[in-house]
Amino acid sequence: MERVVKFEVLGQEYPLYTDAPEEDVQEILGLVKSQLEGEGHRSSLPVNKIAILTSINMAGKYVRLKRDFEKYRLHVEEAVDRMQGCIDRVL
Repeated sequence: MERVVKFEVLGQEYPLYTDAPEEDVQEILGLVKSQLEGEGHRSSLPVNKIAILTSINMAGKYVRLKRDFEKYRLHVEEAVDRMQGCIDRVL
């Protein structure tokens, strides 16, 4: 069931409409907050620029993770194919 979760980051409160489990919401909000507030060297920038730079940073991490997962998936598929070949030869 969708609900409103309010959270504060960089001194501003935001509503978030979500149906995600509470544990996921807290993990997501913790990650976002640590990314935004952990950029102390950017504190002189306006909040909207900090948010954009942080979004780009997180998107970059997501793209790398997606690419790494695809490599892993292909590696596992190849290993399964090799094992299946060995099993077929034995049988």
